[in-house]
Amino acid sequence: MAKKETTTKAESLKDTGVKQRPTAKPAAKTPAKSNAKKSTAKQAVDTPDLSIDQRMKNLYHLQLILSEVDKIKTLRGELPFEVQDLEDEVAMLHTRIENFQTNVKELETAIGQQKMKITDSNKMVERFQAQIDEVRNNREFDNLTKEIEFQGLEVELAEKKIREYSEKLHNLTEEIARCKDGYDERQIDLKAKKAELNEIVSETKIQEEQLRKQAKDLETTIEPRLLAAFKRIRKSARNGLGVVYIQRDACGGCFNKIPPQRQLDIKLRKKTIVCEHCGRIIIDPALAEDITGKTAE
Repeated sequence: MAKKETTTKAESLKDTGVKQRPTAKPAAKTPAKSNAKKSTAKQAVDTPDLSIDQRMKNLYHLQLILSEVDKIKTLRGELPFEVQDLEDEVAMLHTRIENFQTNVKELETAIGQQKMKITDSNKMVERFQAQIDEVRNNREFDNLTKEIEFQGLEVELAEKKIREYSEKLHNLTEEIARCKDGYDERQIDLKAKKAELNEIVSETKIQEEQLRKQAKDLETTIEPRLLAAFKRIRKSARNGLGVVYIQRDACGGCFNKIPPQRQLDIKLRKKTIVCEHCGRIIIDPALAEDITGKTAE
């Protein structure tokens, strides 16, 4: 009976045009986990199984190389700012000189206009003076006298403006001369700084590339988790030191005192120990001496 009902249901679905959903098959395993395992296994194969002592040596050696890269970047990093400042100052002086020269032209034009006013006023005064001799009544005489006085005032005003404009013109000319002297000096300084920067870049570029290649080769010998922790510490540290050695019974990074028992653990070199205060990795001074060849104080 149940079988018959199932058959009838299937036929009814077929008649209505509704397709039956196929039976779901078990989902295939995604290769993500297998890929992650493969990559982890690959890293484990690529990273040699070194002792704690050798790992710390490689890590400290990497620290020294990266510190040299930081020095190169710092040395080169100051000059571009100086060059940029000089370029801005040169551009500012150039703009100032152009503005002053524009003002000079305007003042020269204004002085010329005032001189033309004086010439026109003098001509009118001469004409009015000639007309005074031919006046017929006092009214005409008074009008001509007032016109002559007015033109005289116009001449005085124009002369006053000419003196003011001339004084401004003199000051601007001196200012332009000072700006040109400063512009020439800054141009010389800028040329010297650019040459110095180009020289440093050309000298340090090869050295920086070599140091970066050495650092990349060393990174392959360090455990990925330890390397990631080291880079994180370096990024947060002001001086870029992720690995330091004991100096006068204190951390070489933050200079906080290290307890005697912890110092002993560091000298035993059986595990990675970090500073309780700054989080930097601390190593034995003798280990640092083996890498640098210098006595670690």
